[in-house]
Amino acid sequence: MVRIRYAVLIEQAGPRELVSHMVGAERAGFDFSVISDHSFPRLESQGHAPYAWSVLGAAAQATSRIPLATYVTCPTFRYHPAVGAQKAATMQILSQGRFRLGIGSGENLNEHVVGAGRPAAHVRRQMLEESVEIIRRMFTGAYLSHHGAHFDVENARLWDVPDKPPPSGTAISGPRSCALAGRYADLVVATEPKAELLRRFDALGGAGKPRVGQLHVCYDTDRDAAVERAHDQFRWTPGGWKVNAELPGPAGFEQASQRTRPPDVAEAFPGGDDADAFVEAVRPCAEAGFTVVAPVQIGGGHQEPSLDWAEPKLLPALATL
Repeated sequence: MVRIRYAVLIEQAGPRELVSHMVGAERAGFDFSVISDHSFPRLESQGHAPYAWSVLGAAAQATSRIPLATYVTCPTFRYHPAVGAQKAATMQILSQGRFRLGIGSGENLNEHVVGAGRPAAHVRRQMLEESVEIIRRMFTGAYLSHHGAHFDVENARLWDVPDKPPPSGTAISGPRSCALAGRYADLVVATEPKAELLRRFDALGGAGKPRVGQLHVCYDTDRDAAVERAHDQFRWTPGGWKVNAELPGPAGFEQASQRTRPPDVAEAFPGGDDADAFVEAVRPCAEAGFTVVAPVQIGGGHQEPSLDWAEPKLLPALATL
């Protein structure tokens, strides 16, 4: 059976609304809730970018059952890994063990704000691996001094250490990230239903670990309205990860997606209120081997109606998978 996560995008709503959406996801019966950790929206029509970790702290107090996770955090540019460890440990305590730390090598859209430049992909992977090692060592509660190729840590220590460190998940997109995830991650995150990625992850140490996939959806009782909204806010998705990860801001996403038409978006992900169509869209993720799928509802103002529909319609239909 595939477990269903509720994906919260900070670029679609303000902080108070995001907390309300997480509360609604718990009430509706979703298995998990995940939140993006961005500093910019991809298009100006999305219109938001509050601080994900403040939202998570508030959500930890407003909910009692649903696990919470970053999807994903980059602990190499905006956040030094020692700071990332402190944030994750605090969230694990606040949530009483319900937190999961999703990590990845980052997108130019979000990491450019600190002015550190955009190193080559192999350098970013090296930085991520070093940061993961620092975070794992910080979770022990012991003093840590570290002087590596990319990071320095001087006599650092976590003074509030959770009984169990939060499980960590690593985003994968190719052989090297699969190798990193296989060695260090407790679960794996991917944005495309590619079975070959999961096979490689299994071969490199990931066998038996949970694997989380993502799917963009757009609920609306009017399918044409759903397609129009998806085109307005998510027409950048057909560009693919390699392109989207390098674009520096909304203007770049606007230019890159200017030729994407509403029919292209309608073909890319399900829209409307036909639960069976949503099930068929999730099916490739299940068949590829994902154990958890996170549908991303497009449109901040349509989250609560989508939750009201998901509880009696979508979640029971997805249970058939």
